[in-house]
Amino acid sequence: MIQHLKHFIEGAFVEASDGGRMSLISPVNEEEFATAARGTSEDVARAVAAAEAQLDGGEWSKLSGSQRGGLLNRLAALVERDAELLAEMDAKCIGRLPMEPRMMDVPNAIGTFRAAAGWANQLEGRTIPTDGYMGTRTLSYTKREPVGVVAAIVPWNAPLMITAWKLAALLAAGCTVVIKPAEETPLSAVHLATLCQEAGFPDGVVNVVTGLGQVVGRALCEHPSVSKVTFTGSPETAREIQRIAGASFKRVALELGGKSPQIVFDDANFEHAVRGCALGLFVNQGQVCAAGSRILVQRGVAKRFSAALAQAAASVKVGDPSAPGVQMGPVAKKAQFERVNRYIQSGIDQGAELLAGGVSNPEKGWFVNPTIFSGASNDMAIAREEIFGPVGTIIEFDSEEDAIALANDSEYGLAATVWTENLSRAHKVAAALKVGAVGVNCWSPLDPNLPWGGIKMSGIGREGGFAGALAYTEEKVVTVLLP
Repeated sequence: MIQHLKHFIEGAFVEASDGGRMSLISPVNEEEFATAARGTSEDVARAVAAAEAQLDGGEWSKLSGSQRGGLLNRLAALVERDAELLAEMDAKCIGRLPMEPRMMDVPNAIGTFRAAAGWANQLEGRTIPTDGYMGTRTLSYTKREPVGVVAAIVPWNAPLMITAWKLAALLAAGCTVVIKPAEETPLSAVHLATLCQEAGFPDGVVNVVTGLGQVVGRALCEHPSVSKVTFTGSPETAREIQRIAGASFKRVALELGGKSPQIVFDDANFEHAVRGCALGLFVNQGQVCAAGSRILVQRGVAKRFSAALAQAAASVKVGDPSAPGVQMGPVAKKAQFERVNRYIQSGIDQGAELLAGGVSNPEKGWFVNPTIFSGASNDMAIAREEIFGPVGTIIEFDSEEDAIALANDSEYGLAATVWTENLSRAHKVAAALKVGAVGVNCWSPLDPNLPWGGIKMSGIGREGGFAGALAYTEEKVVTVLLP
């Protein structure tokens, strides 16, 4: 049966104001498996009004931090209860093996809600000594207040986990939200909103409006009552969000992906590094913002390492995620399938050596074979641009200085990995890398207690950790004249 999703606004399921709907297409067989309400600006206005009402004297505005934390703990328990369902929802939309969100995304989301529950009553102010006011003593203190209504615009590659990153922190800070899930992946966001209601969050605190980015996303960015926009996605869309939000000086947080290097030194644990680089390349079909798709390998081990990584790629069984033995499903949408293949062809055309995979042409479904290039240079498109698919580019280097220079020669700066057994080298290289996060002998170690985000074209701001909750607050100063 085809599922028909509606918006979730002020605690109720509602159709789009004009009755419009959009199709959800399976990446596996290219058939419609669900439809969702195609939101309008009127739908956005209704959802924002519901969120604003809860901040303006509503029940939510009267709750203490510890009470908000209690609700977040209940939500974490409900997500844990529905873990299998949520994993299946995301996997179905993306074409991913359910095992991956079950092992990574859902536990991370649960941990994020539990961590945020502890932050909710830790958003403290401070007292600040001053010289007084015109000869009279004063008491000056600050308090943390919620920034207001937040528009959370979520990508399609890890919908539940990234929604949780945004939702947990803003709820801990006392904000309310309108979530705009990606067109391809609205299932888990809508279900999560119903779990918020079940947990006891007042109606209107968490709203979901499904639809097209150019309609729903734009309306959220333009709405005068939205105080902050948090977005995960492409730099192109982020530029437009900044342009629109800038007109009314909205706060903006942007996580925009990257072209993350994995640096393999000749003293690294060879097998460990091969497995780790393969994980960084191929998990979620390579559709990961921190995908370690630039493999920088020290020249002395480059030939052996390239052969081993190519063998790992060739051994991956691609197919229907529901079939036995399959290790990788399709990429999430047709446009992405075409994009990845264009980059693979460009690598061939620019002279890189194809060691595994290549351009894919399946009969049905958007399946891409894991692909490895070697003999590449850092000026090739496959080395500089985010592909967002299972494609790795191996580039050789000689010294630490060469590796650092190559790694930093990128307009992105999200994450990096250093593979070495030399602890001194690990610290030295990590300090020199111009990125937001470095993993040493581990790829992209995400944890709810750690801040996450990048520099340069990888975005603005941080999600996760205590810094993530602070980012949804404003600091107010109060000065009292003491007679």
